[in-house]
Amino acid sequence: MKHLPNILTLANLFCGCIAIAFILNSQPFVNEINGEQYWVSGTSQAYYGSLFIFIAAIFDLFDGMVARWLGVHSPIGKDLDSLADVVSFGVAPSMILFKMIWAAYMAKPHAIDVSMIAVAPAFLLACFGALRLARFNNAPSTTSQFTGVPIPAIGLVVASFPLINLYNPLGIGMMMQNEWILYGIIAVLCWLMVSKLRLFTLKFHAFSVKKYWAQLAWILLTLVSLPFLKSLSIPFSFLLYIILSIAYKPSQQ
Repeated sequence: MKHLPNILTLANLFCGCIAIAFILNSQPFVNEINGEQYWVSGTSQAYYGSLFIFIAAIFDLFDGMVARWLGVHSPIGKDLDSLADVVSFGVAPSMILFKMIWAAYMAKPHAIDVSMIAVAPAFLLACFGALRLARFNNAPSTTSQFTGVPIPAIGLVVASFPLINLYNPLGIGMMMQNEWILYGIIAVLCWLMVSKLRLFTLKFHAFSVKKYWAQLAWILLTLVSLPFLKSLSIPFSFLLYIILSIAYKPSQQ
């Protein structure tokens, strides 16, 4: 049983590798909504890639929980978790952004090929994610707050992009066909990971509504948003998490 947390972490890594394989094999195609045609960056393989990023997040959630339940902690487990996270929530989402930027350039009139310089910013997400993990591993542990947005949250937001691209809610999918919007998203996400923002965790001790109102509000509003916002529910949950974290005061605990 003592090896179970590491097995779950390796399952996270395995899912991240499968996600990369699916995303690499995806190709853009033309979609049409309300008579308007636009490029969608991926076939069903891109959505399978996103699915495996979500599955990786489930394994990432449970490996820590199981380690705490079993009272099993080791430097190897901590390092292994970071290595898995940088693949599943850093490299795999970077590949999604790589494909989206490539598709944005290929949608231009007379496009023949895309320079690697143009798509290279996508991989900054993995680089800043690795920096965020390294900083986290060497910072004093706290049960109430993170400093900077955790890389799994960033990875899940990017994993929702292929669905937003496909269903085009509120026209956002078409807006994300613009390479400059994608560059802006990359810059913001990279900054959030290494910023000094204090964000609450979901570790509950001596539970009470007064102490954990922000966490409860986030969970409730996220669940309520699912049937209404659908593919936009993950970005909505992400923004809500940041807003509530800014409003949350750990001194209340």
